[in-house]
Amino acid sequence: MPTILGQNQYGKAENRVVKITRDGDTHHIKDLNVSVALSGDMDDVHYSGSNANVLPTDTTKNTVYAFAKEHGIESAEQFGIHLARWFVNSQEPIQRARIRIEEYSWDRIATSDANSKFIGSDEVNHSFVRQGMETRVTQVTYDGTNWEVISGLKDLVVMNSTNSEFWGYVKDKYTTLKEAYDRILATQVSARWRFNWSDDEQRMPNWEKSYAEVRKHMLQAFAETYSLSLQQTLYQMGSRIINHRSEIDEVRFSLPNKHHFLVDLEPFGLKNDNEVYFAADRPYGLIEATVLRDGVDARIPVDMTNL
Repeated sequence: MPTILGQNQYGKAENRVVKITRDGDTHHIKDLNVSVALSGDMDDVHYSGSNANVLPTDTTKNTVYAFAKEHGIESAEQFGIHLARWFVNSQEPIQRARIRIEEYSWDRIATSDANSKFIGSDEVNHSFVRQGMETRVTQVTYDGTNWEVISGLKDLVVMNSTNSEFWGYVKDKYTTLKEAYDRILATQVSARWRFNWSDDEQRMPNWEKSYAEVRKHMLQAFAETYSLSLQQTLYQMGSRIINHRSEIDEVRFSLPNKHHFLVDLEPFGLKNDNEVYFAADRPYGLIEATVLRDGVDARIPVDMTNL
């Protein structure tokens, strides 16, 4: 039986684009996941394989990044309007463009008064925590006599848009990574901390207050550390918790390095002055370590997968 072509579309899905707007020391973030779907006069490419009417999906990806620079991102809606209008008006075969955008929101991290001036300004306005992703966890173990309480969180996404470097590392014949003296530092925090409360004769911690305070000190340390490595930031986060919360003896972190790479806009005649980045989800560096109170043995499992 003869066949005919039905509805069809093509494009580039899930283009992760992060736009940093630098207003002096105050930075603003727009973090989008943009999917482009185009349709129109595409019969020939399906029937004969002719690409004469096909705008490459790679070009649609480049357009997303270029438009982030040329138009900025006032809102997801406005950015989508710019893109859809361009694809339909600039390419005669394209008759319909569908732009789907997910936006990830970020809040500023409030820093402690005593440490906010370490970078030479009255306030830290370049550190952010992503909204709506964090999950609180706890594990309680009891043997009839002794308690072990390990609490924590996962999927807490944080970012510093500056005050991070990475250089002076080992280089061999396979090394291609360029040294960075001003980079985005972002990670998705998975952390567990162990309380030293272990029997009913001890005073029980205020669990709600403890969680809120641990989270606060963790975020403040992330924001206030001028980072030369993610390992250094991890240690400062753990040390801040141990030094400020007497009820906690041990903290373990698993921190994937959520890499942000500058997009090369020179092919489009545009200069990328640390503004438009490609947010890569894999592969990623994975930094893990335990921070302990001096004299205390480590008990949190190295592999926290099932904790």
